[in-house]
Amino acid sequence: MRALRLPITVITTALALSGCMSTSGPVAVGPQGSLDSIAYGQTYAQAPVADASGGGAISAMRSAFASSPRGYVALAAPAAYAAPSRPSRYDSAYHLDAGDRLRVVVYGQEGLTNTYAIDAAGAITMPLIGSVPARGRTPAGLAAEITARLRNGYIREPSVAVEIEAYRPFFILGEVAAPGQYPYVPNMTVESAVAIAGGFSPRAKRDSVTLTHTDGSGSGRFVVPLGTPIGPGDTVFVNERWF
Repeated sequence: MRALRLPITVITTALALSGCMSTSGPVAVGPQGSLDSIAYGQTYAQAPVADASGGGAISAMRSAFASSPRGYVALAAPAAYAAPSRPSRYDSAYHLDAGDRLRVVVYGQEGLTNTYAIDAAGAITMPLIGSVPARGRTPAGLAAEITARLRNGYIREPSVAVEIEAYRPFFILGEVAAPGQYPYVPNMTVESAVAIAGGFSPRAKRDSVTLTHTDGSGSGRFVVPLGTPIGPGDTVFVNERWF
């Protein structure tokens, strides 16, 4: 009897082993390197292998998308966003005058760093040093003057920067819809000034626009075409036609 049990046990064990070997089970697959993981330092869920329970490849793909992180989309070229362009500034030759508003930065001195408007007398007034003449100076020249005054008994090694925060206004008169004073915007022309003032009136002489301009060399009055650039403080006069 014992002799019969031994072959039966051996046969049973062999059948069990063969059954285990033929049964497919889940295989643990480690995350593999990909372009995403190399470029961004992160990996995404691997698509599960379709099992024998049915569903096939389509079921596996649906499971892969369902298991991926929310918000993950196909990698595309990044959109390029241009930085907001700031209005172009006048170069260092620009001469300051009454109505210009300046940003004066004294590095390391928060009590002195502030916005200052040039008054009708052509000066700004700062703590410690009082009134500083600004009319006719360039921003760099004004910064040098402030530096010299602060160094004279107040700050050992002052560092000063002056930037134009807002230019003095321009004026437009004559045959336009709304004559008056308007804020100046860099790169303005006579035509854009007329547009800001509501356009020409019905009696405007459009080919005869007079521009009064003042700079460091003095003041002048000129008859100019519509495309002529204007500067801060300029006066545009649109003449009246007689027929």
